Amino acid sequence: MNARLVKFGEIEVEGKRYTHDVVIDRGKVRKRKKGPSKQFREKFGHTPLSSREEIPWGGKRLIIGTGAHGALPVSDEVLAEAKRRGIEVITAPTLEVCQLLKEAKKGRAYAVLHCTC
Repeated sequence: MNARLVKFGEIEVEGKRYTHDVVIDRGKVRKRKKGPSKQFREKFGHTPLSSREEIPWGGKRLIIGTGAHGALPVSDEVLAEAKRRGIEVITAPTLEVCQLLKEAKKGRAYAVLHCTC
């Protein structure tokens, strides 16, 4: 699956550009709805990825792009839920995880990609 961080605040997935965070679930791209995580903003200093969001749990590996500078916090609850489900979690700056997505077949990619900070 082809994904790349075009620039700060812009990501491209399979040739289509987005100016917001995206979720890739079985290869389908949708906007990340981070509203449920906003209540944790003060605790983390930034809106984190929390278990209240619609996380794409379908695969054996969840790839989390933590932004251009790697600043997206991932809550402990997300990591605990992944462990409970037997899912490997890979977190790294978005530029780096886009390289990992190239290894995933289009219909088997599960990821959350943050395109700023």
